Amino acid sequence: MQHWKERLRFQLVHESGVFPYLKTFIVKKCSKLEGTEGRRQMESISTVLNGDSSLAMVQAELDAVPLKCAPIVSSYNDKIRPLLDAVDKLRSLMVMDEGIQLPTIVVVGDQSSGKSSVLESLAGISLPRGQGICTRVPLIMRLEHHSSPQPELSLEYNGRVDRTDEDNIAKDIVKATNSIAGGGKGISNTPLTLLVKKNGVPDLTMVDLPGITRVPVHGQPENIYDQIKDMIMEYIKPEESIILNVLSATVDFTTCESIRMSQSVDKTGERTLAVVTKVDKAPEGLLEKVTRDDVNIGLGYVCVRNRIGDETYEEAAAMAHELFQTHPLLSKIDKSIVGIPVLAQKLVQIQANSIARNIPDIVKKINDRLNFCIMELNKMPKSLSSVPQAMTAFMQIIGLAKESLRKILLRGEFEEYAEDRMHCTARLFEMLNLYSGELHRCAETDAKSNFLMEEIKILEEAKGISLPNFLPRNAFLIILQGKVNEISSIPIAFVEKVWSYIEEVVISVLMHYTENYHQLQLSARRAGDNLMAKMKERSIKWMLELVEMEKLTDYTCDGDYVSEWNKLMTSQIEFIHGVLADEKKPSIIDIEGIGEVEVGVLRKHPLVLAQAYDLKMRMIAYWKVVLRRLVDSMALHLQLSVFNLVNTEMEAEIVNELMGPYGGGIERMLEESPAVAVKREKLNKSIKKLRDSKEVVAKIMDSIITYGD
Repeated sequence: MQHWKERLRFQLVHESGVFPYLKTFIVKKCSKLEGTEGRRQMESISTVLNGDSSLAMVQAELDAVPLKCAPIVSSYNDKIRPLLDAVDKLRSLMVMDEGIQLPTIVVVGDQSSGKSSVLESLAGISLPRGQGICTRVPLIMRLEHHSSPQPELSLEYNGRVDRTDEDNIAKDIVKATNSIAGGGKGISNTPLTLLVKKNGVPDLTMVDLPGITRVPVHGQPENIYDQIKDMIMEYIKPEESIILNVLSATVDFTTCESIRMSQSVDKTGERTLAVVTKVDKAPEGLLEKVTRDDVNIGLGYVCVRNRIGDETYEEAAAMAHELFQTHPLLSKIDKSIVGIPVLAQKLVQIQANSIARNIPDIVKKINDRLNFCIMELNKMPKSLSSVPQAMTAFMQIIGLAKESLRKILLRGEFEEYAEDRMHCTARLFEMLNLYSGELHRCAETDAKSNFLMEEIKILEEAKGISLPNFLPRNAFLIILQGKVNEISSIPIAFVEKVWSYIEEVVISVLMHYTENYHQLQLSARRAGDNLMAKMKERSIKWMLELVEMEKLTDYTCDGDYVSEWNKLMTSQIEFIHGVLADEKKPSIIDIEGIGEVEVGVLRKHPLVLAQAYDLKMRMIAYWKVVLRRLVDSMALHLQLSVFNLVNTEMEAEIVNELMGPYGGGIERMLEESPAVAVKREKLNKSIKKLRDSKEVVAKIMDSIITYGD
């Protein structure tokens, strides 16, 4: 520095009677003067200071010095500004909606911690103040140093941009906040952007969030704490976020809610910077607090004295400088961590490093997301513009659906579907096995229960004037009809179950292939439901007829019937002898092919015992034929029904439905479904946004390389 500047600085600090809060301001203002003219003005100020001058005379002399205000931070601005503009542009493009996080300085703090005062000091403007929550929406503050002495301020919200000025900014922020969050005391997650272009401010973008409060005041929702916490966590959780935690010197840092929140997402503190406010109110032990660092603040602390009352920002800066220079306790704190200029310098540097570190990854994420969206858009069906196009699309869809159903319902080819439930031939085989097993379990139970008693009773009632030793045929039919009635509900339940499964599969395939054509999907759904109902009804009717046929008569040409009967009859003589020979013998006899049966009560019916045994064995042999017929016929019926369903009936039903009174004709296919239209519009918007974002970041990659150098 030139010698005459040194002399003035010495005079101000040691000799003059100027009020302390002006000393620093005068030195800073005059230190910018250069050359002969600057020296002349310095000497003029020195003369005034040496004389018996009033404060008014000093101020008048200072006003004569042309002020060319320097920004709080100037060393990084030229390189940071392009990076910050790019990130701000990405934020305005809403690229974060695509899952791409941006480097962001997030300002958090407990209510009344002095958050607004810190931001005011950085921006050099007045923000809303008052009791309760002053910030009710995320306030994105974009500070931009520019050379014009006239500040430019604007608010962006709800798609509009409102110009404002320093006198009305606080009032306009309240007005905009009420427009976003309502006129009450609730909060909203919709952001409000404040752009401050002003000579002397640091190039920064910060997001100010509502102060943390646990107790709702009148007019606030009961869960106001949870709402604020959720909002804060949303902003500070991304690894790209820098947390600016504002703490009051008057409280124990370890009890601050904002510290708890930041520690929950940044355990090492590597992306948390703490600002300690109200240092003049609680200077005792502050040095130990920031030195000991009980709360693990990785980016360090900055202690500040904010503007009080009606102080100008220049006066506040001078008073802060004086405080940290002369206060017996605060003057011991290292000067590298005190003052708004130091805070601004740290924030600018941290922000620059964060942007430079994250931009390459952001570029990659933008490219990956853009490629994904383009690929998804290309997968979507082309918009149909004519009836021939719609007809072609319809035939293709029906053809694809039919082929898919042939594979899974008829041929057992499952490469299209990984889910087991869509492996239909295997599932149908399992269902038939279960059906057969249920039928045969009923037969096994019936064979042993009250052995021969039903046959004896029916033979007693079937007696007539006829030759002996002839089995009455009507006795066999009565037993057969009873057994068929007992199991008749099983085939009907199976039919309903198997068609419900086939319906689920068919509807799933139809919905998959028609998902991009809303009207066709509606018609396919109605057609599928109607067709499945018809097929189920047809199968039930067929099964009821089959059951009635089995009840009507006894017939089979299956040679296994006679073979099985002869085999069972080989034990007849031994069985009758075992029953009638000696009443003292055990009343349980083991019959080959049937098992152990209770025979004690049979000794009372010796005359019909042989006929009853013969009748029982005929029924056992014939019942196996009946059950086999019920299973085999059902399997063949299902195969034929599914074959007809896939190859002819489904297509005809869909065409009838589409062309019917509720289908609207093939022309309705030209109307895109709401879901597809929304998806297409969303993808197109995302692609445009991502392409714009890609263009933005492409322009600054050279700046990042230069900054790194």
